[in-house]
Amino acid sequence: MTTVDLNVSPMGRVEGDLDVRVTIDDGVVSKAWTSAAMFRGFEIILRGKDPQAGLIVTPRICGICGGSHLFKAAYALDVAWRTELPRNATLIRNIAQACETLQSIPRCFYALFAIDLTNKRYAGSPLYAEAVRRFTPFTGTSYGPGVALSAGPIEVYALFGGQWPHSSFMVPGGVICAPTLADVTRATAILEHWKSQWLEQRWLGCSVDRWLANRSWADILAWLDESASHRDSDCGFFLRYCLDIGLDRYGAGPGNYLATGTYFDPDLYRQPTVDGRNDALIGRGGIYAGGTHFPFDQARVREDVTHSYYQGTSAYHPFDGETVPVDPERAQADGKYSWAKSPRYDVPGLGPIPLEAGPLARRVAAAAPGAAPHQDDDPLFADILATIGSSVMVRLLARMHEAARYYRWVRGWLDQIDLHEPFHLAPTERADGRGFGATEAARGSLADWIVLERGRIANYQVITPTAWNIGPRDGDGTPGPIESALVGTPVTDPSDPVELGHVARSFDSCLVCTVHAYDGRTGRELSSFVLNETV
Repeated sequence: MTTVDLNVSPMGRVEGDLDVRVTIDDGVVSKAWTSAAMFRGFEIILRGKDPQAGLIVTPRICGICGGSHLFKAAYALDVAWRTELPRNATLIRNIAQACETLQSIPRCFYALFAIDLTNKRYAGSPLYAEAVRRFTPFTGTSYGPGVALSAGPIEVYALFGGQWPHSSFMVPGGVICAPTLADVTRATAILEHWKSQWLEQRWLGCSVDRWLANRSWADILAWLDESASHRDSDCGFFLRYCLDIGLDRYGAGPGNYLATGTYFDPDLYRQPTVDGRNDALIGRGGIYAGGTHFPFDQARVREDVTHSYYQGTSAYHPFDGETVPVDPERAQADGKYSWAKSPRYDVPGLGPIPLEAGPLARRVAAAAPGAAPHQDDDPLFADILATIGSSVMVRLLARMHEAARYYRWVRGWLDQIDLHEPFHLAPTERADGRGFGATEAARGSLADWIVLERGRIANYQVITPTAWNIGPRDGDGTPGPIESALVGTPVTDPSDPVELGHVARSFDSCLVCTVHAYDGRTGRELSSFVLNETV
């Protein structure tokens, strides 16, 4: 047996830099460790601050998902202050949050993931030349339009939010904006242009309605063969290429999923509460573990720090959470190896286990039985998982599939705005309370827990989708989702481990800069290569 220990440092920015260490036996990853290499400490920054500080500080956690952070921070304070929300406020929040995700979908695919499809590793594929033609940075026939047209939905966000990123227009009691008919009309026109020029013309090669008629893997295969426009679209080519080069055969992950859900029916969440949240959701939350669906319950969330650079080995609920950093060099002697905590969910009958967050998890939640008329009901990815299983390809397809679903929702919400009704109702600022707010950012489940005492923030804990996915091993030694997804990955050339990049970026591991690969035993640099430095 040939064994290689390989470090990739950094793999890319994942709420900071992601380091990946793997053991490769006979060309296949047998063990993996993921490490978040940057400490940021936002929870410490917020301690003792004014309750509304989270609306300003948390959107700065991420430069691409700041609106998602604002969305859940606003709802956390809505719950703590027991506010009332007008219908328009819920609609505008939904629109803004969804548009941020819509801009992220093509950027993730073209600017982060698809570049790797042009790697020389695949030169033997009969589709390789076409992949290079489409996806080469700057000059690719799909790369440029995909990245450029992705700006459209975020223009809609800025129309209502005043700016993007780092807007703070969502506040307890609603939103601070006064859109006009011209704003709504312009937003509709921008969204329609994005849909026609990219989503339908380039990505799908068909109408949104035609794509959303696919309810099974067999439907998608039939869709591929239905017409040349389907087969030759970027989506059609992506599927054919993945099946040819094997991206449908590795990167499965733990097979257990978490979605907190997002977007609310404006009539069902007028007074935001923790207990009333699940029934009001449009994009459903839920847990799928051990082959069973469960409703999401924030009370079952824990954060384990056994292998994280924080004091102790405890696993606390976020309301009681602690963020006490320790010196990494000293902590490594105790087996700690990451600045990320290890979020775990106490699944009934299974105990605290790691769960994958992200678009695939959302699609699994959307397939659960019992959807109300206002809720997402989509069996497609439950059938895909049952038929071909999870993989790099399936995880990416789940993300791209949401472009059509979210477009349809945003168009409906724009039509429901009533310019004669209020957008904000002044709240009562309460000195004490607890609040929980969550959403589904582009990368997955994102949530805040806030504790107020005597008019100040006594505790503030944020769990990002990045933490759910790249968190290290827990107290039981169970690997995190990306760690488990990397196991079984073939690595053809350790000096250019593009397959590791496929797995990491299938989870949308944020922006990617320069990657240096080196031998973990000798420290000798094997290669230095740029995967992407355009964003």
